[in-house]
Amino acid sequence: MAKPQGLPSQADDFSGWYNDVVYRADLVDLGPVRGAFVIKPYGYALWENIQRELDAMFKATGHENLYFPMLIPMSFFQREADHVEGFAPELAVVTHAGGKELEEPLAIRPTSETIIGELYSKWVQSYRDLPLLYNQWCNVMRWELRTRPFLRTTEFLWQEGHTAHANAREALDETRRMLEVYAEFAEEFGALPVIKGEKTDGERFAGALQTLTIEAMMRDGKALQSGTSHYMGENFARAFNISFNDVDNQQAYAHTTSWGFSTRFIGALIMGHGDDKGLIMPPRLAPVQVVVLPIYRANDEEAKGRVMAAVATLRAELVAKDVRVKVDDREGLSPGRKFVEWELKGVPLRVEIGPKDLEQGVGTLADRLSGEKRAVPLGELATRVPAELEAFHAALFERATAFRAQRIYHAETYAELKELVELGFVYATHCGDPESEKAIQEETKATVRCIPLDGPSAEGTVCVHTGRPSGYARKVIFAKAY
Repeated sequence: MAKPQGLPSQADDFSGWYNDVVYRADLVDLGPVRGAFVIKPYGYALWENIQRELDAMFKATGHENLYFPMLIPMSFFQREADHVEGFAPELAVVTHAGGKELEEPLAIRPTSETIIGELYSKWVQSYRDLPLLYNQWCNVMRWELRTRPFLRTTEFLWQEGHTAHANAREALDETRRMLEVYAEFAEEFGALPVIKGEKTDGERFAGALQTLTIEAMMRDGKALQSGTSHYMGENFARAFNISFNDVDNQQAYAHTTSWGFSTRFIGALIMGHGDDKGLIMPPRLAPVQVVVLPIYRANDEEAKGRVMAAVATLRAELVAKDVRVKVDDREGLSPGRKFVEWELKGVPLRVEIGPKDLEQGVGTLADRLSGEKRAVPLGELATRVPAELEAFHAALFERATAFRAQRIYHAETYAELKELVELGFVYATHCGDPESEKAIQEETKATVRCIPLDGPSAEGTVCVHTGRPSGYARKVIFAKAY
């Protein structure tokens, strides 16, 4: 099937392809405020599936959900200097309410470390109160100047975990554990391979001592930060007096963490898997895993009756197997138009059932990834579909992994780095100097995405940019990014 009419190809205009596909696949619409988008039912169903599966993983690791207010007194931000400096340009501030000017302006949360720190200081009095392992699902607001659906928006949905621990070791273990949860989710549910790593000083979250990240490669070779986990040390605990009596009855400050995963991951799925026909949904998260298309002549009521009866039976069998199935029985649309629409929406499997199929006792099963069609006995379809979805997930993950492997390079010189970052991810040695990072970014538009937790050694090497000794045990990854 040809690509949808008017949809740019990825090779010619990847940015235009992305912008077109998010609207034409019915994921979003424009809101009345600049940079704020409406997430439509198909897009929100995808987010609900992400939320449900990720939330179960959080609870399996001992975390509980709660909710904090979205309005935060501005004075809270002043207590942690690095944090307020990092977020000040992005804050949206309420100065009037109820027809009057407020005595103290209120920020709409850009993230909740400050208000959570205030409450944790009340909840933590003894080492027996620790650890606090809490998470909230909410919206946040960051006043972005340049916006794009899912990737960078004024308001977005996310989860933010905030934990408090008795010592650094426990907090560092938590920071790494949640990074592993994000990586497992991205690969096991999103079929998206990721690189786990640590951010450099220049890329670290405001107020954190360590930021860990998962980085995914998009189909144009650029990187997308897809989830982060931060170790705050005692920074926020000291600012908000999260102190307690330790096991030796001495006053101590808690060590805190925070970690977040947002609707930005939808953008990662779109750009990490899509093709010139549109989306390709990972089946474990897809709002619709199977679409069933009844095919018959408009004026043939007898054939329509037989086809719809078979479709109803198949639908019931699939629902019984917990398959998310949609029957597209809209009148007045040709099968070809429906094919293109559901391919654009990225539904993993399509089943076509018409009078000729019934005569042969089969349904035609189409695979969105390979494009293959095959006849499957009607009595076996519902039984076959779960295995087909699992095979689809495996093939999608393998495809993304192979693509990434083809676009990972190694630079031995700065000249090579400048050339190769136009193509994909580049391993290179770096001294760790933030000014060097800044100079490389200004010249190449590429940043250090992370210092991989597992990767090529940089022992005994020198920086490709400054010639000074490598500042890290491993080579870093440079890439252009969203």
